[in-house]
Amino acid sequence: MPTMSRMGDVLAGFHAAWEFESDSVLIRYERGIRTPKLFQALGERRVPLEAISGVTLSPGKRGTIALRLEVRPGADPLLEVAAGQLKEGCDPYRLVLPAERDALAEYYADELRALLTADGEPAERFLLAAPEAPRQFKAYDAKASFDGKTVHFRWFWTGASSAKWKAGDQSFPVGELSGVEWRSPEVFEGHLRLLRRDAAQAVQVDQDPAAVVFGLGYGPVHESLPFAAAVLAAVRDAGPAAVVSAGAPRRDPADIAERIRHLGELHQAGLVTDEEFSVKKAELLAEL
Repeated sequence: MPTMSRMGDVLAGFHAAWEFESDSVLIRYERGIRTPKLFQALGERRVPLEAISGVTLSPGKRGTIALRLEVRPGADPLLEVAAGQLKEGCDPYRLVLPAERDALAEYYADELRALLTADGEPAERFLLAAPEAPRQFKAYDAKASFDGKTVHFRWFWTGASSAKWKAGDQSFPVGELSGVEWRSPEVFEGHLRLLRRDAAQAVQVDQDPAAVVFGLGYGPVHESLPFAAAVLAAVRDAGPAAVVSAGAPRRDPADIAERIRHLGELHQAGLVTDEEFSVKKAELLAEL
């Protein structure tokens, strides 16, 4: 297999540095106070060349450029469970550099492109490692923990609905799950729901004992997303009996209408921008 002519070089940008190896790109994230918390939580990501379908270089904001790895669908449990919800500034495979370094960035982009053999077809298995267990975080209505084999929800009496409190604390072995649904807390109504192979149609998340609700600072992205990715990878590893589904199932139209109504209230109150309202509304309508 050909190798990069300057293998072992490190390209440092804002918040991260890429180290080019013979079969992968090792991304190391900084731990400074300005570094996105998700990057700090990840620490580093090793991206095998077989997981990369392309490399792009584009203008950034305020005199910067952005070098980005295009990861094949299905290759990374983190992106799989994020389902396109990460904001650009929290994209773990986007390296921002000063604009005057465009020639150097183009050099590395060309070197990488020459090594890539994968197309944009979905990967048959995860090619990047998931964040390691054990994992835990506080949601609004529960403490969620994962030891690598079982997910546990311990309800908070101050936040859990009566339906969840009545059901009692919950434990879910990964072998009983078909996937994970994660909704970012950064706009509204974020949650993490475990998809069970033998469960009936999902109810509202605040009533579902297999789901925890985010909000009011609970379930932040840098805690809940690596948690969800770790669970999703464990579900995949549990074997063929577990059918992985990182995306959301089709929604009840009444549920969609209620969520759009609530989004409109947040928009009128000035808690979401016009752009965020339009984008989120379109996403909700696409789930019908």
